Amino acid sequence: MIRRVLVCCLTLGMVACATQPQAPAPAPHPTGKPIGTGGTPAEAAPERKPDLPPVDLTPVPFETARANFVRDTAARYRLDPAYIESVLAQAQIREPIIAAMARPAERVKPWNEYRPMFISQARIDGGRRFLATHRDALQRVQERSGVPAEVIVAIIGVETSYGANTGSHRVLDALYTLAFKYPRSGDPEKLEREVRRELFFRDELAKLFELAAQEKLDITALKGSYAGAMGMGQFMPSSYLDYAVDGDGDGRRDLFNSHDDVFASIANYFVKKGGWVRGGTVAVPATLDAGREELNPVDWTPTLGIDALAARGYHAVVPVRAAGATATPITLEGSDGKQYWLGFQNYYAITRYNLSKMYAMAVFQLSQAIAGQELPPA
Repeated sequence: MIRRVLVCCLTLGMVACATQPQAPAPAPHPTGKPIGTGGTPAEAAPERKPDLPPVDLTPVPFETARANFVRDTAARYRLDPAYIESVLAQAQIREPIIAAMARPAERVKPWNEYRPMFISQARIDGGRRFLATHRDALQRVQERSGVPAEVIVAIIGVETSYGANTGSHRVLDALYTLAFKYPRSGDPEKLEREVRRELFFRDELAKLFELAAQEKLDITALKGSYAGAMGMGQFMPSSYLDYAVDGDGDGRRDLFNSHDDVFASIANYFVKKGGWVRGGTVAVPATLDAGREELNPVDWTPTLGIDALAARGYHAVVPVRAAGATATPITLEGSDGKQYWLGFQNYYAITRYNLSKMYAMAVFQLSQAIAGQELPPA
């Protein structure tokens, strides 16, 4: 969802985030969802989360939390508690992971500084080579799913440099560390988020056991990011379970070694979680009438029709041909001033991989460059 989930946690959102399975999302219609205006700089406005149920902030001793985990995971997935204990006995708390998670977030970079981190001529050239090498497999996935080959390639390029950097940490150690030793800042205002993050990673650790059982994986040998994301597409265990598919028909979902499975799984993620629209537009540049206020959506759901956007001063630079199309306004801080875009359902689908609007725009623009189109100014 991401590149690595840590980067997502600190600056972007969540790479291939863990959520419950859901049916393909229909094209959204205006819902009256509030849209703010002005104020927060575009890049500093993350997607806002819905209200969450209360969480118990009472400290739980490590030994108690670990024992509860073994009991609950065994019951939830019908596993032998002794097996879970034997695996956890091999897990190690990694201080460098704790330190990395505790590192203060860097300032939010504007778009003109952010884009070069993900889009360079070397990455574009690498994407074109990768696409040429795997063209047949990618074309098959595109025909089945409707997700363009260049978008799948762009995700892999941004996440792992086309598979060259999938992570060197034992996934077991990463998730064990963050499940039971997620760093605490000591700031009471941050405590709830820190507890929720720890519980998130604890649930991912439980799902790693289920994943290993389903796919016959050696749970102690899996390597990934220091937040536990795996494979060329950097799937967390929950996303692996929910969205990975067997693309080559060998009876397994292998996101480590099978390109067919990787391509099909990324496309499935976009379709099932993001509601990808076959043949749909991702985003188009726009203008904002002088004197009109910028809209600051609470999330990237495309809720406004083209006429409604025009009434607010937004106009697509190129024709939007899809009847009844809805979009979300996007503002980016470019090198020559504000940039305005309209993001459609497929832009929203990319944000399900990572909640940052700049991540989604980077993936989109990289995909266009890989396909041979000229990059717009940053």
